[in-house]
Amino acid sequence: MKPGVQLPDVTFHTRVRDESIGGDNPFRWQDMTTADYFAGKRVVLFSLPGAFTPTCSTYQLPGYENGHGDFRAEGIDEIYCMSVNDTFVMNAWARAQNLENVKVIPDGSGVFNRLLGMLVVKDNLGFGMRSWRYAAVVNDGVVEAWFEEPGREDNHGADPYGESSPETVLAWLRANKPA
Repeated sequence: MKPGVQLPDVTFHTRVRDESIGGDNPFRWQDMTTADYFAGKRVVLFSLPGAFTPTCSTYQLPGYENGHGDFRAEGIDEIYCMSVNDTFVMNAWARAQNLENVKVIPDGSGVFNRLLGMLVVKDNLGFGMRSWRYAAVVNDGVVEAWFEEPGREDNHGADPYGESSPETVLAWLRANKPA
């Protein structure tokens, strides 16, 4: 992946809260497209191997959540966290993490990440197909900057983290302010 590439057109199957439904589970299905998330906005997208996993839950997601104000100050409209998990898992993880600023995107079947070339096999951990860890600054659906962890391969023996960290992306934004 490189700057200038248009994100693939994908439909994401999400569940959204709808109080008009009532009951203990007031959620309905809502399909969202790549355009719904990215058109007309400058966003940070970061994708990771799995909800509830240690690095993702301890460092990466909380770092983006806590740094939301700094990203807004650099012209970022939204921050999206993606994983090859279904919408039920992503919504439960968002609740468990007390998210207020970062929005989750479920790439349940891995279609988006496969089209980006970022879907890897993680059978060595019992995960199956998952996203390689990366982040991107995306402007109106076009990649502006790309941050990929080194060593992308199936069944990688480690979980590299640093290139896609909020600190790295924020440093890039600060160094590359529009003129």
